[in-house]
Amino acid sequence: MLKVLPKGRTHFTVIEAGQALPSDAVWIELVEPTRQEEHAVEAMLGLALPTREEMAEIEVSSRLYIEDGALFLTASLVVDADSDVPRLEPVTFVLAGERLVTIRYVEPKAFKAFCAQLERQAAMPTGGAEVLTGLLEAIVDRAADLLERASAEVEAQSRIAFSRPKGAGFSMILAQLGRLQGLTAKVRGSLSSLGRLVGFATLNDPFAKNPVLTEHLATLQRDINSLGDHAGHVSAEITFLLDASLGLINIEQNQIFKVLAVFSVVLMPPTLIAGIYGMNFQHMPELSWQIGYPMALLLMALAAAAPLVWFKRKGWF
Repeated sequence: MLKVLPKGRTHFTVIEAGQALPSDAVWIELVEPTRQEEHAVEAMLGLALPTREEMAEIEVSSRLYIEDGALFLTASLVVDADSDVPRLEPVTFVLAGERLVTIRYVEPKAFKAFCAQLERQAAMPTGGAEVLTGLLEAIVDRAADLLERASAEVEAQSRIAFSRPKGAGFSMILAQLGRLQGLTAKVRGSLSSLGRLVGFATLNDPFAKNPVLTEHLATLQRDINSLGDHAGHVSAEITFLLDASLGLINIEQNQIFKVLAVFSVVLMPPTLIAGIYGMNFQHMPELSWQIGYPMALLLMALAAAAPLVWFKRKGWF
């Protein structure tokens, strides 16, 4: 899909195949573009846009570069954050003169939030650099929301883990912590790519020659660094809870094994006595006792009670 935001407008115009692009376009959106749509934008700007495969490359030189006077910036954004398997997907920003071109094959919520913000505000962006700055701010705000939500969920799982009824399972807690760890790692990866992008953009035109935009990017860079530290803190909390949960599981398993070991020791002496008097030898003194049977039962009971008393005094159970 090819969408265009003309200068001074608040809504996108969808461009059909073969339709000419408006000359006053400030923001051109390529959403899962066809090759024909890519050719149309390339012809308008006189640039070669990166392919989906090139966008996925991890080398910094392939993600942040200047070509034919245009600024090419690619960042990894978190998508499907509400699912069990969040992902990092590349999104490319091309700043060519007063126009911004975005190329994406996903639907990040930050883009929807920014478009809704454009519709509400009175002053519209007059150039691609302003649009890009606003988009980056929306993306950073989205990352902050995800970290805030993850932190709240970690706190909830902490209360569940340490106040759960005895014998309750840990499977749900471990599964939730694993999902939160994955989400936090994805957010940290996204923040890292955004930090490199903002740092590169600050040093190049048109941001380097515009003090207002430079200051805005500097603020974004500080926010990204702060969120990166917060993501590290949340990740450390999750790691602690995972270790604590595994430790509690080991403690409960040890308690179970301790009880089994105690009963094994308790039953060994009676088993020995029953084994002795279960032997069918012809000459056994106790075979002629009239009280032999109750004496054997009493002896087995005493043999079982003695270890229990000993373990109780030692505080082993």
